[in-house]
Amino acid sequence: MDWQTVVAHHARTQGWDEARQRKLLALDDLGQPPAALQAHGPLALLGLAGLLVGLGLIFTVAAQWAELSRAQQFALLQAGVAAGALGVVAWPGLRMPLGLLSLLAMGGLLAYFGQTYQTGADPWQLFALWAALGLPLALGVRADTLWSAWTLVAATAIALWMAAHTGHRWRADPDDLAVHLIGWSAALALVLALGSTPGRRLGVGLWARRLGATLAVFLVTSSATWALFSQRPALQVVLALAVLALAAWAAARPATFDLFTLSAAALGLNVVLVGGLGRWLFHGATGGNGMGEFLLLGLVAAGLLAATVSGVLRLARRAGSAA
Repeated sequence: MDWQTVVAHHARTQGWDEARQRKLLALDDLGQPPAALQAHGPLALLGLAGLLVGLGLIFTVAAQWAELSRAQQFALLQAGVAAGALGVVAWPGLRMPLGLLSLLAMGGLLAYFGQTYQTGADPWQLFALWAALGLPLALGVRADTLWSAWTLVAATAIALWMAAHTGHRWRADPDDLAVHLIGWSAALALVLALGSTPGRRLGVGLWARRLGATLAVFLVTSSATWALFSQRPALQVVLALAVLALAAWAAARPATFDLFTLSAAALGLNVVLVGGLGRWLFHGATGGNGMGEFLLLGLVAAGLLAATVSGVLRLARRAGSAA
């Protein structure tokens, strides 16, 4: 039974007044909101407000597609971009939600322009232009929430560029190696830029860096998975294992330890290794029900995952004791 329940029970049975209850609860700080909630709660609510207003603006245009004229739709989206950007300058205390509003309205405006005039541009070009135009906004606002949104846009542009240069298919054949190496390098450059000292000074926070690293790991892992299940397993599998192992090593170093990134890289390694074993076990199989192979695959996957979790926890404890 926790302290708050004890105080409430005795207050009912012994008739304690409210002042005495507050005094007893203060012994364990139970009468106060959690410190993390006090510190981050208002900021989270402001970010949620900017997100909802920006999405509401886009959904309004989509819902009123037939009722609003082309000029009215453009004006509404442009007003959202301008209002958010001007609000960042006029109300510094609200620059994060207003910047997020402006960034979302900017994406909606670019998408509506491409939909209206049928420019023929690939989707990756929309996201690349969106990231380029949103970069000055992120540099000016210097908020982790806005950098996280911008990171998602930039990473999406990289992924769509890779898809566009592999025949608009999510594939990983040997002929696509150059495309994947360029995409991986761009994702790595994004992660390094977000985690650099200048990036931190420009407001890039923990969540933007973690999001960038996670999206990069997902991009490398998915490329290797596509290669495993293609007709010809490509060099991408070996290179992906090397990249993921390097990412796990970098995240596990005491000077740069990050449990979130380490876990993402370790999960990526598990996926590629188990996928490789699955291809080796089942490639070319023509008869039988494969129960033995499935059992072996499951046992290896479970053992590998258990070993990975044990290793990650050991590294986390070591980093905690060093701190």
